[in-house]
Amino acid sequence: MHYRNHVGFVRRLCFNLQKFNRAGSFSVLKSFLIALFSLILVFGCSKDEIGEDPNATELFYYKSAQESLRASNYAGAIQKLQMLESRFPFGRYAEQAQLEIIYAFFKSSQPEAAKSAADRFIRLHPSHPSVDYAYYLKGMVSFEQDKNFLANIIPMDPSTRDPGAARQSFNDFSELLRLFPDSEYAPGAQSKMKYLRNLLAQSEIRVAEYYIERGAYVAAANRGRYVLENFQGSVAVPDGLAIMVEAYKMMDMEDLAAKTLKVLVTNYPEHGSLDKNGNFKKSVNKVGGKTRNWLRTLTLGLFG
Repeated sequence: MHYRNHVGFVRRLCFNLQKFNRAGSFSVLKSFLIALFSLILVFGCSKDEIGEDPNATELFYYKSAQESLRASNYAGAIQKLQMLESRFPFGRYAEQAQLEIIYAFFKSSQPEAAKSAADRFIRLHPSHPSVDYAYYLKGMVSFEQDKNFLANIIPMDPSTRDPGAARQSFNDFSELLRLFPDSEYAPGAQSKMKYLRNLLAQSEIRVAEYYIERGAYVAAANRGRYVLENFQGSVAVPDGLAIMVEAYKMMDMEDLAAKTLKVLVTNYPEHGSLDKNGNFKKSVNKVGGKTRNWLRTLTLGLFG
């Protein structure tokens, strides 16, 4: 069905349904129709007829794929780029097609396909002038996968959470900066690494709090120390110190508790685990106080 026919059909259907409009029901139905129309466009318009043309040139495939990308028709772009490489594996645009299909997979929410395409491009073209873009996209794929990981602010057993995507994204961006420190994508990678660093550090704190609540004080102290040793500069460092103080106190290790408390008071005197006189109160679910306001927590230290 042609695009204009789709539009006319939906408009006529909406007009007829208005006759049967009940209070509040039409808006819901209209939203459903809009979603249905979008699906029709995706599945109806993404089918690429040029794939049936044996006379189609490499340039024609490439330009057609570019048009699909500009129109956010990523399924269509993927199909055209795959056809281009299949029919012209050693052509002028073959390498560029391999690079751009990474982006198309990424934007079409196919993370595993995007990672595989990025790894393939890096393996086949390690000296390509745009290989840094492949590394950046690889990091972005894991970065987007990790967004649901922000749910770690919801109280639940931290052992059920997997920070693997965040860690993988951090490693991918680190690799980009190591190999291409002057890349145009370096600033973006650095910004996201700061975000991920805070995310991973706060994940460790959540696990440490979980251990404290269940009396696993050795494990809690180890998690706190891990944050100090591996996430210096993150917003979770004072929380790690507070966890260590409480764990040491609960294990009657007063010397270690006093030394750690001194570091906490000296460097973070307004931390929420301290009273106005610098005495230790409690760390679990109260870590941060003034240093962990809602904006700072939600943005993982980027704001607030």
